[in-house]
Amino acid sequence: MLNERKAGILLHPTSLPSKYGIGDLGENAFQFVDFLKDSGQRLWQVFPLGPTGYGDSPYQCFSAFAGNPLLISPEELIKENLLSENQVENYEDENPQKVDFGKVINYKYALLNKAFENFKANGEKISAEFEDFCNENSFWLEDYALFMAVKEHHGGNLWIKWSEDIAFRQEGAVEKWKQKLSDRVEFQKFIQFIFFKQWAKLKQYANANGIEIIGDIPIFIAYDSADLWA
Repeated sequence: MLNERKAGILLHPTSLPSKYGIGDLGENAFQFVDFLKDSGQRLWQVFPLGPTGYGDSPYQCFSAFAGNPLLISPEELIKENLLSENQVENYEDENPQKVDFGKVINYKYALLNKAFENFKANGEKISAEFEDFCNENSFWLEDYALFMAVKEHHGGNLWIKWSEDIAFRQEGAVEKWKQKLSDRVEFQKFIQFIFFKQWAKLKQYANANGIEIIGDIPIFIAYDSADLWA
């Protein structure tokens, strides 16, 4: 059986130009799809899109299932009325050719926390969609959201350095910490919902324009990950 030959480009979305310090799933990603189509390409190969840990490598992710919140587009959040334009402060970019991950993480998470607060106050329009997402993805999302919330509570430390009860998932610990950190667990679920909403929109646009996306299937998990901890 002969397969049709195709050509394409390997580009991680973080490499796209952006005024927010890091490439994302917003307007420039859609323009890249247009470029691929106009230049006769058929494939867009991406590296893993998971949430990166120490070293910011897409091959060291906190989850084999989750998406990287740094790829969430502030422009798309404004369109969804989850942020107002005056809530999106300008990013002071000293070198637009490189990503300063430490700075970008602080900047992006400040925006995502604002979006979450707006969602809790005025998110009726997408609350049912959010609930459906959580139910459909509960098999990985419950453990991941708790893992990230507990990691944040422990200053980002490796899970073996957490409080012993939750580090080793002792009896009753999971429910205890879910209740203790319920708001931050919900935040982690929310930003995953937003990531996959934006990613689905971009992927659908690419496919509709004849562009197929090639990804990576995880062949191992990171030691500091929700997958191993769970």
